[in-house]
Amino acid sequence: MTSSVSTPPPPSALTAAAGAIDARKTYGIGDAAVHALDGVSLSFEAGRFTAIMGPSGSGKSTLLHCLAGLDSLTEGAVHIGDTYLASLNDKQLTELRRKQVGFVFQAYNLIPTLTARENILLPLMLGGETGDAVWIEHVIETVGLGDRLKHRPSELSGGQQQRVAVARALASRPTIIFADEPTGNLDSNAGGEILRFMRNAVDEFGQTIVMVTHDPYSAAYADRVVFLDDGKIVHDMPDPTADRIIDRMKQIGH
Repeated sequence: MTSSVSTPPPPSALTAAAGAIDARKTYGIGDAAVHALDGVSLSFEAGRFTAIMGPSGSGKSTLLHCLAGLDSLTEGAVHIGDTYLASLNDKQLTELRRKQVGFVFQAYNLIPTLTARENILLPLMLGGETGDAVWIEHVIETVGLGDRLKHRPSELSGGQQQRVAVARALASRPTIIFADEPTGNLDSNAGGEILRFMRNAVDEFGQTIVMVTHDPYSAAYADRVVFLDDGKIVHDMPDPTADRIIDRMKQIGH
């Protein structure tokens, strides 16, 4: 546990898929200190799609990385399900990330020497597991690449590679999937394809997704948009539309 939250309250009876309690992340010390996160508290309901938005430097990616256990907080607490990440040692944290967390990077992060199918199964293979065969085939079918599963990443388009990356995140049936600008390297058609796939994963599979994006049209696929500015939550919008998101973004950072 962190010293600042030695005994955080247990997650509620209706445990959120993930959450943060007074999360703070500071880089540097004294006058040079930068507060990337400045007291962020929020929870992510299971089976929902949440987008995180804000100006450059607002703390979006820092929050995502701390929630996913890829970075640690300076103060406060984050949890996945009913497990507080600060209570885990390195081995336990690695295990939790492999089993309960899916992460989709902007740069795909596929292994170039593996086929699309092997890349999808990689997290399970690393743990010496085969996973739920019926579920995996359902995910692979939903990816819609069909005859491309034996192809290596270099033989796939950017949109196809990102579909493989999203399917890989889904394969182990994680508690939650975090996506950091997952359509940032794609054209609008391929980006829309990925967003519809992620939306379908929430609606059809009951998956929980938290996505960082700077694009209001991408964020409009979500059930909820959380806006950050200077490391703080400044607005929480349910049932977003692109127009409402654009209007809100105009008010932030000025």
